[in-house]
Amino acid sequence: MTIVILGAGDLGATVARQAASADIAARVVLVDDASAVAAGKALDIAQAAPVDRYATSLSGTGDESVVTGAAIIVIADRVAAGEWDGDAGLALVARIAGLNQAAPILCAGTHQSALIDRGVHELGVARTRLFGTAPEALRAAALSLVALEAETSPADISLMVVGRAPHEIILPWESASIGGRRAVDVLAPPAITRIEDRLPRLWPAAATVLGSAAARVMRSMVTRAPRAHALQVAVAVGPSAPGRSAMLPARVHPQGILRMEPPPLSSRDRVRLETALAR
Repeated sequence: MTIVILGAGDLGATVARQAASADIAARVVLVDDASAVAAGKALDIAQAAPVDRYATSLSGTGDESVVTGAAIIVIADRVAAGEWDGDAGLALVARIAGLNQAAPILCAGTHQSALIDRGVHELGVARTRLFGTAPEALRAAALSLVALEAETSPADISLMVVGRAPHEIILPWESASIGGRRAVDVLAPPAITRIEDRLPRLWPAAATVLGSAAARVMRSMVTRAPRAHALQVAVAVGPSAPGRSAMLPARVHPQGILRMEPPPLSSRDRVRLETALAR
């Protein structure tokens, strides 16, 4: 299996490093106009293989056509121009969707929500195929904040994030749990307020955190892990309304999103989500 990462900037290199160390693919390819830089970063990551004990082959190139044989395609950041977004990003999605008509396309950056919207609503790429993984990094931050307040491990916490970062981040507390107990029975209201106040300041996430989030989602895709991830997914607001993307929980499989799993929302949170999508 081959994973192709479009962009060999800090984020692209981090995704490559995390994907390689997870040992979920036989081959990882970094693609960037700065092909020498892409090749050099791939070589640096490959040299860590004996230490970290992974067998993934890594290479770098400037040729986008390598996406043709990819099982997963990741859109990251360019060495010279940062995250793929805007019209250039949309043109990239059109090219790679034409070259490879089956592989899921993951947007790993924090500024690619509009790219997901436009790719789905303007180019017609299936929303189960084109989606973002950055919200999973925000969910990891939320788990850490809750763990600090509850004095427990993030592994003991079940919590999702929905909405639109950074101003409409919704934590569905009624469906959250800590150590098997309802989160609202463990955390006092002031603690919940502190968490909700701090979380927007952790956006945008750093490249290392975003890379880890993308790798977690890809690992679940490859292994068909039965867990939901927070993803940036294109949604239709209404028959005549423009498309939007939002952070929503979903399960994944090798072809992309398997199914959406929206958490129960209170009346207040439902209104907040609808308002965020309508803006």
